[in-house]
Amino acid sequence: MGVTKSEIFSPDQNEISSIAKVFGHPARIAILQYLFKTDSCICGDLVNEIGLAQPTISQHLKELKKTGLIKGNIEGTSVCYCINKENWTKMKSILHVFLDQDLNDNGNCC
Repeated sequence: MGVTKSEIFSPDQNEISSIAKVFGHPARIAILQYLFKTDSCICGDLVNEIGLAQPTISQHLKELKKTGLIKGNIEGTSVCYCINKENWTKMKSILHVFLDQDLNDNGNCC
């Protein structure tokens, strides 16, 4: 497996890449949408809502949590997940700056 050499890129470039990766799977988008709709949930609810196996949901939750877009608290034998509002706001700001770039219309491009 190759080395990504992520250290040669800026922190913003690495963060945008991580965000793009986590948004790159429709199950993760569905999980985020469900968390926004319910404002919190238990993993079992996600299995019923999304229709994927519990281990698959857990793997997607792990990726979302690693990126910091969600957080989870252990409540008895379950883990309750919700949107990490601070990190969600930060992510929106980073993506806004990136996506708000405009092309120069100088006619030099093919």
